[in-house]
Amino acid sequence: MKNLKKTLAAIAALTMVTASMSGCGSSEDKSSVSTASSSGESVSSSSVSDESNVEMSNEERIISAAQEGKVGNWGLGNEYEILALLTKYGQDTTYLSQSFDMDGFDDGSITLASAMTYNELGLVVNDYEGGYGYGDTVGTIDMNDEGVAMLEDNLFCTKEFAESNPNTVKAFVYASMEGWKYACEHPDEAAQIVYEAGSSVSSDHQAYMASEVKKLVETDTKGNIVTDYGKMDEEAMQQTLDLAKQYISLDDSAAAEKLQTLTLDDIRDTSYWESGMAKDFGEPEKKDVSVQLKWLPQCQFMGYFVAEAKGYYDEVGLNVDIISGGGDIGETTAVNNGTVDFGVTWVSNLISANAGGMDLLEIAQVYQRSGLVLVYKK
Repeated sequence: MKNLKKTLAAIAALTMVTASMSGCGSSEDKSSVSTASSSGESVSSSSVSDESNVEMSNEERIISAAQEGKVGNWGLGNEYEILALLTKYGQDTTYLSQSFDMDGFDDGSITLASAMTYNELGLVVNDYEGGYGYGDTVGTIDMNDEGVAMLEDNLFCTKEFAESNPNTVKAFVYASMEGWKYACEHPDEAAQIVYEAGSSVSSDHQAYMASEVKKLVETDTKGNIVTDYGKMDEEAMQQTLDLAKQYISLDDSAAAEKLQTLTLDDIRDTSYWESGMAKDFGEPEKKDVSVQLKWLPQCQFMGYFVAEAKGYYDEVGLNVDIISGGGDIGETTAVNNGTVDFGVTWVSNLISANAGGMDLLEIAQVYQRSGLVLVYKK
């Protein structure tokens, strides 16, 4: 199957190149045309038709795919960036429902397929187990570069829990960010720690994920290096909130109305992160705590597994139970009803939850840029 996918990828790539070479330029027969240079020499058509190999711009690709109805997304909370991107280029915001594999991209039914840089993109590019092996024959359209990025993985709890257990929250933030710092400094070791903790993917893919997640944690939406792990960047968070207000659609009228009134102060408090990173906290009020991930164990969450393995939680007096996500109860609901103390979610999910009546509070922003891209065959 793996070799078959590689063969199909090669055929697809060859077909795309052939089509681009034969379908561009004027309708004139280039093979019989020559042009006189200033010196009077004859120049072959091959030297004057190089422009036929020029790559389409992002705008051209987006408009073309949108009008063909071949832009894909999963529709689980990051479709808002796709809606914003389509709107930016004046296109209808309808998109194809994309499955959790990249078969639709592979067989050509999806021209611009959604992919997280640390997950699906790795499967498209690489030829390890589960990979499609396209290598550098694919390109990407980055939500950060397009100005429609929305922030993803953050740490949160309820406002009530934070107010009742401030030292616990600060200690948890500090130890978790120490885990993230070590993980980013030693991504290969972090990948192995996650793999041994019960990885949901192969060791090869974990290693790829770790290297890509590092970029999301240490680089902001504008490409600047970030050294303050977990910092809540006001501009990026405001952009996320503004896009959420524009593109999140809530069926409940009261929730929809509340969504439009939310401010950053309604969804985050920077004081816990600031005090935590300064180690300005006392003995935790609650020592046994739990954190629910957004998904199964993988390097998307490597900082927490590293913090546990390296003893960072122990050092601040915490015993932390890391709970897998992806079950019947989502992370926002689990935190809101007290099943767990902390959770990992995307900012848009937290915004939706608070609009719907929850009282959640972001306490650290782990990912500093969007990990969503649209991948295409060159």
